[in-house]
Amino acid sequence: MARIIHPDGIEEIVHPKTGTTFSLEELQKFVGGYIERVPTPSMDRDIDCVVDEEGLMKQLPMNRKASNLVGGGQMIVGPMVILRGKERLV
Repeated sequence: MARIIHPDGIEEIVHPKTGTTFSLEELQKFVGGYIERVPTPSMDRDIDCVVDEEGLMKQLPMNRKASNLVGGGQMIVGPMVILRGKERLV
């Protein structure tokens, strides 16, 4: 299970199709493009966050909730997917 935080603040829980881990294609669909891992200085080390790598270039809307969660003065745009534990990227 992972959590998607949308720019409007709405959160959505999603599950991998395989039941265990998310495929690259699933993550790309959630964020709307190529994925980029976001550094998360204010979050647990057992978490990975991914966003659309070209979100700024695409002028996606700011995601205040996600920006506040990751901290470090980072501006997150577009949806952000939060992965925990075994679902994390390797």
